[in-house]
Amino acid sequence: MNKLAISVLVSLLCASASIGSAQAAVKKAGTRYAAPATQSQMVKRTVSVRGRNKIVYQRVTKVADFNRPTMGDLAGLNLVRDPLDLKSNVALVLDQANSEVLFEKNAGVALPIASITKMMTGLVVVEANQDLDEMLTVTDDDVDREKFSSSRLKVGDHLTRRNMLHIALMSSENRAASALGRNYPGGLPAFVQAMNEKAQSLGMNDTHYVDSSGLSKMNVASARDLARLVQAAYEHPILREFSTDPKAVVENSGRPVTFGTTNRLVAPNSGWEIGLQKTGFINEAGRCMIMQAMVEGRAVIMVLLDAKGTAARVADATRMKKWLAALKPTFGENVSGASTSAQSYSGM
Repeated sequence: MNKLAISVLVSLLCASASIGSAQAAVKKAGTRYAAPATQSQMVKRTVSVRGRNKIVYQRVTKVADFNRPTMGDLAGLNLVRDPLDLKSNVALVLDQANSEVLFEKNAGVALPIASITKMMTGLVVVEANQDLDEMLTVTDDDVDREKFSSSRLKVGDHLTRRNMLHIALMSSENRAASALGRNYPGGLPAFVQAMNEKAQSLGMNDTHYVDSSGLSKMNVASARDLARLVQAAYEHPILREFSTDPKAVVENSGRPVTFGTTNRLVAPNSGWEIGLQKTGFINEAGRCMIMQAMVEGRAVIMVLLDAKGTAARVADATRMKKWLAALKPTFGENVSGASTSAQSYSGM
């Protein structure tokens, strides 16, 4: 399957995929698919009624993601093998200094990127020079009614823009990311437009955003594009610091609250030296991760998309690190599932 065909297929799937069409696609490919189970639960919500907060309870039916294929699976990316036997459907490693491709697998296919979106959110906020000490308020508009994701922020909570940015990058707080976008001049629509304009200016031609959190499967990018994003974001010390904090105490509505990272590889005893990172997950995207890291004294950019499980994502990163370390005597060789010719990306 060539790159164009895959990209078209993924775009169509992202626009209109349903459980029924997913079953049909997988069945056509000769793969067994178990009908997804459902589970019902009561969810506590805080809503604003005439300016006052009110607690309501809503019954929500969720689809369990047992055996549920990702968009990458439906495009057949899981059929592509690589020399390292990675469990991620997409992988890319670049030498940060010269943009030389050291390893790639399905790196040109646009896929849902989940909360990796928040790195672009942070980049737009920082480059807009918005007041980081301005107090922002979580509102009912920031509540996730698409994925019903949990949040430690309640409607009515007050945090500075700095703290919102911090926990959006470190803890992947969806309501914080939503509040950041909503409090941009022109509101969330203008913020999303700025995200897409920034992507285009970076040469991220396979990228498209529709929200600031990454909860929508319509937020898509290729691994090559995300490498460009890492390169651009790395230029900002605040994005490096906030994304790599293992934990931090931030002030929420006048009280200190401790938040932690979503990426255990940034822990002091992990054996990693990571300069910038972001993780992501929604069912359609699988487990995703972008990183800038030092390996054997060499700065590399690593992108892993569509892994099946957090452990698999971490295992793939560890496997990649060991491969790079073993490659040190001949560092700079390229490995690819389709080609071994060395490449570099211009404009990075």
